[in-house]
Amino acid sequence: MQDWLTARAYATPRATALIIGDRQWTYGELDQLVDHYGAGLLAQGVTPGQPIATLLPNGLASVCLIHAMARLGAVLVPLNTRLTSAELRWQIDQSDCRLVIYAAATATVASELVANDFVAVDAATLTARPEKTMSVSPHPFQLDAPQAIVFTSGTTGRPKGAVLTFANHFWGATASSYRLGLLPSDRWLSCLPLYHVGGLAVVFRSCLYGTAIVLHDRFDLAAFDASLERDQITLTSVVPTMLQRLLALRQGRPWPPTLRHILLGGAAATPELLAESRQSGAPVATTYGLTEAASQVATLCPADVVRKPGSVGKPLMFTRVRIVDEAGNSLAAGEKGEIVVKGPTVMAEYYKNPDATAKTLRNGELFTGDIGFLDDEGDLWLVQRRNDIIISGGENIYPAEVEGVLRQHPAVADACVVGLPDAEWGQRVAALVECQPDTQVTAAELLAFSRQQLAGYKQPRLIAFTAALPQTASGKIERRTVVEILMQTRHEAPRA
Repeated sequence: MQDWLTARAYATPRATALIIGDRQWTYGELDQLVDHYGAGLLAQGVTPGQPIATLLPNGLASVCLIHAMARLGAVLVPLNTRLTSAELRWQIDQSDCRLVIYAAATATVASELVANDFVAVDAATLTARPEKTMSVSPHPFQLDAPQAIVFTSGTTGRPKGAVLTFANHFWGATASSYRLGLLPSDRWLSCLPLYHVGGLAVVFRSCLYGTAIVLHDRFDLAAFDASLERDQITLTSVVPTMLQRLLALRQGRPWPPTLRHILLGGAAATPELLAESRQSGAPVATTYGLTEAASQVATLCPADVVRKPGSVGKPLMFTRVRIVDEAGNSLAAGEKGEIVVKGPTVMAEYYKNPDATAKTLRNGELFTGDIGFLDDEGDLWLVQRRNDIIISGGENIYPAEVEGVLRQHPAVADACVVGLPDAEWGQRVAALVECQPDTQVTAAELLAFSRQQLAGYKQPRLIAFTAALPQTASGKIERRTVVEILMQTRHEAPRA
């Protein structure tokens, strides 16, 4: 069996595969470049099944190496370029990597990682020698073989390395195309980092479909908006913060006629954001997914988002979702519980972590730890990521609910609510608030405002302010940093 890029280059060699800025590559050209990178990897002694770490920004090299490792049968370990050298070293050791590939932008951090048990190689040197052969003998391709070890965000404890197979990606791509539709002219604007499962999924899906990726190195609001207008974009993926900023920039300007879907995921979308999106005519498709399920679990298409704002839709084809209580029993429609996923996109395991694997994978089902419910029509509603739930005095508090109330205040642009350790209550509710430009509000005023809509135990006991909420590379609010900021603050709100 051929690897996917080999098959694609044979089928449609002249089709556009990748667009970065003003440069474009066809599938035939990309196939030849991948052979060059594959030869460079072979020169480094790379063998089938070997985990290889990449510490790369989005770009041509990162795309080529994803395909080159698939061609050689090596296992990709994409590292978060925003981590410290200590955090990266732990992931490298945990995944048994002996080779780390870096770029000029990550050379400083890579130099701090060099140790006796592994080597760091500049990606540019892999294709630097012209005497290298362009022909690489591909490793026999198998769907059930590991494609990557993708580390989770690690919101609690150490990150875990989810082992994703080619089959996970294949069935995810197939099911996604059934839900979203597929056009030969599709162009996916991708600014999610390629160490993120969402970015990685786009690379393989576009190759399987024979469509193009318009790749950005990061989310730059002006550049993203300009690309929507200029590059005939049909699909893109964003998180709520990104969409909110995009709506503010466009100020009601009509969306490009080519744009079919704006996939909105990463966190539960607020009713206000969905209402603003609907008014602007944005073709928002709400979606739910996670690393351990190769990105996409359920999606609601734009027409239904208008009818059911807040839902993330039915599970994709081949995927089953049920809601369970703490004992694992299925709950009836409308009852909140843990979201459990079953299907061919579910990961193989957590690498070298049998305890976490046994806790998360049970009888072929993925226990996500996320809280939600199914309605009478079988559509899924995401309530809260379980790791974010605050338990204060034995009561469960959903941060999304408190954040939604705070955002209703006219002076508040955004808010992040977390739980801080408390000797008496276990946790206490705390909020970090970003105000609207040229607007001020006090903690006491926000607390008085929240009293009108929230029970006493849900109200923030600590409110602090920031110019901008900290974000991850994928645009989500970085809750761990919020906790650190709030632990240090001395601006305590009056108690209820």
